[in-house]
Amino acid sequence: MPIGMMGLSMVMYLRESLGNFKIAGSVLGVYFFAMAVAAPVQGRIIDRIGPLLPLRITAVTEPLAFALFIASLWWRWPLAAVFTSVVLMGIFSPPITVLTRTLWRHRFKNDADRRMAFSVDSILMEMNFTIGPALMGIILAFSNPRAAILIAWGVVTLSIVAFLRSPALKYWQQEQPTERHFLGPLTESKLILLFVTVFGLTTACGLMEVGYPAYATAMATPAFAGLLLSLNSVGSVFGGAIYGGLHLQKPVERQFALLLAMFAVPLMLHGVIDHRLGFAFIAFIAGFTISPAFAAQALMVSRLAPAKYATEAFTWSATFIVCGLGAGMAAAGSLAEAVGVKAPFVAGGLLMLAMAALALMLKPGASHH
Repeated sequence: MPIGMMGLSMVMYLRESLGNFKIAGSVLGVYFFAMAVAAPVQGRIIDRIGPLLPLRITAVTEPLAFALFIASLWWRWPLAAVFTSVVLMGIFSPPITVLTRTLWRHRFKNDADRRMAFSVDSILMEMNFTIGPALMGIILAFSNPRAAILIAWGVVTLSIVAFLRSPALKYWQQEQPTERHFLGPLTESKLILLFVTVFGLTTACGLMEVGYPAYATAMATPAFAGLLLSLNSVGSVFGGAIYGGLHLQKPVERQFALLLAMFAVPLMLHGVIDHRLGFAFIAFIAGFTISPAFAAQALMVSRLAPAKYATEAFTWSATFIVCGLGAGMAAAGSLAEAVGVKAPFVAGGLLMLAMAALALMLKPGASHH
């Protein structure tokens, strides 16, 4: 849940405390950048020594850094304190989502079971991105950004405790110490190609995330953006549920390429449909391939990564996802202003066709179990 709650609660608290969205955006950018840089380092440490010590360190450090962030704005400390706190939050962000995905690899040995597990994972993540901001929105409507940020802090702290106390970690299989390359999983050419396509996929998602508010604002109905984003998430949940239950014969590499090509179609349709009802329906359809595409890429990471780099491979995947979303959001704002509010969707559609072609280079075959 914290994943869906942090962004909105932080940006509104920053906006209230600092007076503008520009500084709020730069603080959030630093937070996500610190998280993206630190994630592979955390992954490498976990692959070497196991998850317990890193989890315990982040379990203490992250809530403290978050508390420092809240206090630094509450008591008007210098901006340096605010930036220091978010850098610490990013560096010591608990690797719960990455560990969960690595644990699916340990827990399930065949592709069908793993695909179902990763589909459930994608659905839950999508629900977090829908329910988390909605809860924050309700709190903001009835209270204020200070209440929202304190509740987010409480949920972050509870989530770490819940994960540490869960039985999930009993499935962890620690690899024996072995010689490792400095680049870790980045020595696998197939993984690099997959990460590039994932970056493209999340860039398209970022283009869409900002494209909907830009379109709704241009239509003089800003609230319509919330509906479009929600419909897109609901579509993604449906798509993930269907994909998880299917028994597909086609290799997962081909499924992934097809899903990327299918995602391009509704993105392009956004560029030509103007009727609000039609636009909303296409937003719902656009979500259908998102969860399955993320489930397929997670399954491929679990297959392609050598066992000694299992966790680090998922953290690199997370880094490319975060960077792609950031790049897409930044590009969408510029495109919407310079070209028009439909431009982010058309750009996303063209990007998806290019990524689908690139994904065809992922030849079905060898895997590291």
